[in-house]
Amino acid sequence: MADRAALTPGRSAAGDMPGVADRQMFDLIELLFFAYRDFVSDPDEILSRFGFGRAHHRVVHFVARNPGMPVAELLDILRITKQSLARVLRELIDDGFIEQRPGDLDRRQRLLYATQKGKALARDLAEPQSRRIAKALEELGPESRAQARAFLTHLIDEKNRPEALKHVDKT
Repeated sequence: MADRAALTPGRSAAGDMPGVADRQMFDLIELLFFAYRDFVSDPDEILSRFGFGRAHHRVVHFVARNPGMPVAELLDILRITKQSLARVLRELIDDGFIEQRPGDLDRRQRLLYATQKGKALARDLAEPQSRRIAKALEELGPESRAQARAFLTHLIDEKNRPEALKHVDKT
């Protein structure tokens, strides 16, 4: 079978990628892939016990952190289709992790709340990730948290930063 890289126009069999002028940038891209793989591995294992995936993780996380979150706001954060969210949300509601209630002023509004079971799952999913982050920051030294936060913030498109930081910085 032919090497796929050799068959791709503008790409050599050696794996050179056009547009990546600096090998160090390419190294960071790969490190980000590996870091993400390991960062989600523990939660993935927990989620698999329930037959859930990463979309379930994101929903449980944001709903647990934002009690009474409107479905429309969750759609904005996750940037997924209503159809995708509906399937995941239905499973989480049916399994008792999330509650959906009508809004007080607008009964058509759907507000989301994590149940006690949902809050416990959110904590269980966050714990190994928190340990992983804490260990990395400890190994890097006292200034590392601020630097990591700045780095991650600057990876977010500039126009999306205020919204992202609004969610991150709430107490």
